[in-house]
Amino acid sequence: MKRINIWLPVISGLLAMVLDICLPNSFRYAALKQPYFLYVLLAVTVFFAIAMILSIFKNSVRLWTQHIGQFAGAVLLFLNVFNIVTKKLALLPVIFFPAPDKIFGVLFEEWSFLAVCVFSSAKLLFTGFVFGAAVGFLTGIAVGFSRQAAYWVNPLVRILGPIPATAWIPIVLVSFPTTFSASCFLIALAVWFPTAVMTSSGILNVQNAYFEVSSTLGAGRFYQIFKVGIPAAMPHVFIGLFNGACASFITLMTAEMLGVKNGIGWYINWQKDMMAYANVYAGLIIIAVTFFVIITILFKLRDHLLVWQKGVIKW
Repeated sequence: MKRINIWLPVISGLLAMVLDICLPNSFRYAALKQPYFLYVLLAVTVFFAIAMILSIFKNSVRLWTQHIGQFAGAVLLFLNVFNIVTKKLALLPVIFFPAPDKIFGVLFEEWSFLAVCVFSSAKLLFTGFVFGAAVGFLTGIAVGFSRQAAYWVNPLVRILGPIPATAWIPIVLVSFPTTFSASCFLIALAVWFPTAVMTSSGILNVQNAYFEVSSTLGAGRFYQIFKVGIPAAMPHVFIGLFNGACASFITLMTAEMLGVKNGIGWYINWQKDMMAYANVYAGLIIIAVTFFVIITILFKLRDHLLVWQKGVIKW
């Protein structure tokens, strides 16, 4: 079965290419100058064919292809079916469900403008995420280690935290001098709540025995905080960061509708108003890939910092 998994992406890609070339297009489909979907299929199929050859000589490549083979084959099969339903048979409304050719065509033909939008969104997201994560982390530490801080801060966290960040838009618009700073605040607020809650929860769940042993060995208060409590709470901290990353992307889409001049959320909303749904889907693909990269980086960072707990943490 594992050997078959290695072949699945190549077989699925070849099948999709054959059907795309042999089946006639629907009369309702306006052909593009270039068969972009065919180019993507060819590139993906060649990539997995090379990986399949390398798997003969390298065990790490073989394990990777065996692991990813079924999923990659299923994705290519889905694109094949979607291509037939839209481009070949036009079973779905053409304006709302464009063919893969048109979606990938947007990515190829408008890549420079999309890159500007991605950079603008990345700047906004990074600024808001860093500030929100930093303040949330410090809030969680204060609540976790100080009863007095918990007494004053916990009610605010419980009352203000569950309120969606986007609900503060009317107040934020009149409180900040620029739409950029207002959008950063909304994103930071969305990240702050899960980070603060999970950080404080992780600290409060650290076994007292750790602190007692460190105290017996002569550790001071700051040593117990930074060398015992925070490292032991890091798995919870990363869960808070993961949840905050999800919330930040949701908030970003709304924040970019406050008057910014570009950004991927702004681009999607603009193209939706223009009824250009191929551009909308292209924007969604970019968001999915970007979010996948960010989450992957967070996982790599977590695995590097928490190598001593590898195989224990599940998320």
